[in-house]
Amino acid sequence: MKLKDGFITREMAEKQIMVSVNGDFSGLVRSNQTAAFIVDNLKEETTKEEIVKKLLEKYDAKEDIITEDVENVLETLRKIGALDE
Repeated sequence: MKLKDGFITREMAEKQIMVSVNGDFSGLVRSNQTAAFIVDNLKEETTKEEIVKKLLEKYDAKEDIITEDVENVLETLRKIGALDE
């Protein structure tokens, strides 16, 4: 899976902002640090499992919590049509 072309991100005030430049989604998505890390990993082809593994390396948290966080972010991105799967 990968972030669809046409969705761009920018860092602003320690938050990541994502918008669609091709009109697929009219609005913006603000991400906390963890969600921004997930989105950044989706800029290249990856899997949910690879993202979970990278987050486990980065943060001292339980795998089930990280997996749930990844699934929640992925579901949000699906809802706005931002994922190529």
